[in-house]
Amino acid sequence: MKNRVRLSASLALLALALSFADAYDPSPLQDICVAVKEPDNALFVNGKFCKNPVLTTANDFLFSGLQVPRSTANPLGSTVTPVFVDQLPGLNTLGISMVRIDFGIGGLNPPHFHPRGSEILLVLEGTLYAGFVTSNQLNHTFFEKVLHPGDAFVFPFGMIHFQLNVGKTNAVAIAGFSSQSPGITWVANALFSAKPPISPEVLAKGFQVDEKLVETLQKKFWYEN
Repeated sequence: MKNRVRLSASLALLALALSFADAYDPSPLQDICVAVKEPDNALFVNGKFCKNPVLTTANDFLFSGLQVPRSTANPLGSTVTPVFVDQLPGLNTLGISMVRIDFGIGGLNPPHFHPRGSEILLVLEGTLYAGFVTSNQLNHTFFEKVLHPGDAFVFPFGMIHFQLNVGKTNAVAIAGFSSQSPGITWVANALFSAKPPISPEVLAKGFQVDEKLVETLQKKFWYEN
């Protein structure tokens, strides 16, 4: 009886460990699974429903127009063009995606993190100052680098990071992700424009600032790329 209990506990512990180890998109179980809209009253699935493979065409795997410069006339001076599963259905179950990022002079892709993927950034044009901050495991160590065309820089899974155009011209970068839908959490937006609002007392104590400053920040319009 004791052996059975120990075996059950060991299996439960193993299952728990495996669940944490599988931190990225699961491997596909078929050749292709082009995403389609969820049918009415559908059960929740971890990803997207699959299109009938017989009805799949080459266009399901195509996204066009990434070569076209995007306007950066916004408060951040940058624009992110995503190519996630919502924009490119053929990415469904493949565990990859990408974005194009355009930067005006002084443009910023502000501090943020991706809850479901790591990122690798390739600079195509201009000069970017980029960095990320580790967790408390490494005492919030800050890694930073000035990047030039042809430079690639990695932002590990879940780390807060940013890119700033420090050059005298516009800049362009392409980034790849280890998820079909990596998600993005803008740090300032998440804290100061949450709906419903986070209690100013919580934020004031957390940041060790006056509550009036928090209330001012919560009234501010927080632009998102």
